[in-house]
Amino acid sequence: MDCMTTETAAAPTRREQILREAARLFAERGFHGVGVDEIGAAVGISGPGLYRHFAGKDAMLAELLVGISKRLHEGGRTRTEESAAAGLAPEATLDALISGHIDFALDDRPLITLHDRELDRLREADRRQVRKLQRQYVELWVSAVRDVYPRLTELEARVSVHTVFGLLNSTPHLSGPASLPDRTTTAALLHRLARGALTAAGEGARTGPDVVHGPGWTLDSAEDRPVT
Repeated sequence: MDCMTTETAAAPTRREQILREAARLFAERGFHGVGVDEIGAAVGISGPGLYRHFAGKDAMLAELLVGISKRLHEGGRTRTEESAAAGLAPEATLDALISGHIDFALDDRPLITLHDRELDRLREADRRQVRKLQRQYVELWVSAVRDVYPRLTELEARVSVHTVFGLLNSTPHLSGPASLPDRTTTAALLHRLARGALTAAGEGARTGPDVVHGPGWTLDSAEDRPVT
């Protein structure tokens, strides 16, 4: 998916252009390292002209981070619903979720960086919304993973899902486009790695209760780590 949803692939709206450039600049130089005038210059309008679209940088940041959380959740829900309606095997549903997240990891790399660095700058209400959407997205994955690997406990499946997210979301840490093969090759490689990790978890699961967390560390649906 592109960084911002577009009405057509060739013609993003002005608002979408602003958000795309804001995400790129915030990721490159940090939220406080970018001024409104610079964002405006990147899309060919004056800094004050941005205020016709957004109240300020805080509003842009909120729309970027809440927006990507919504798109991930809605995209995941659509994939699972379409797979169920088509009567596809559980493996196909999981593969669809993996492919959707790979699109995000490859096409929205600035937003991964932005989430890691700037989430705490959101207002509490926006941050809560992001966390809620992320938990719902995780649960879609947990259900799909357990359908394919039923020996996994719910907790094991959740830990496995977060581990796969960490793997897929590592793309911004590569130094640049030259560090990646072409997009098709990269997507296929990431897909194999994700399925390989989940298969290893599923095949290694024991039939009895397992301890998968150390003292003082837990991971449950109320306190999930961030998706991005």
